[in-house]
Amino acid sequence: MIVEERIYTLHHGKVAEYLNLYEEEGRAIQLKILGCNVGYYTVDTGPQNTVIHFWAYLDAAEREKRRGVLAADPHWQAYLPKIRPLMLVQETRILKPAPFFASWLQQQLEAAK
Repeated sequence: MIVEERIYTLHHGKVAEYLNLYEEEGRAIQLKILGCNVGYYTVDTGPQNTVIHFWAYLDAAEREKRRGVLAADPHWQAYLPKIRPLMLVQETRILKPAPFFASWLQQQLEAAK
């Protein structure tokens, strides 16, 4: 089991616009295709203009398959040009859950199917 952490640093003052676009257009597409969203956050203390979200997958192969489907989706392709101008930097990390957290995360993955 893995968790993908995506960190977006946005242009100054663009967090609200990004979140509105995501809620209105991007979220439903990602939930349908990627499945288990473990969290979606903005930064309150620390580097500002930052959005962080987490997606859980059974393994790297499932992540690759789902992200490929997302990349090919025409609705996602229409959405991307709207958010790209808002973004400065994107970081992606692959995380392994601690053993005591893995069972809870497994339940979330099963519920998201």
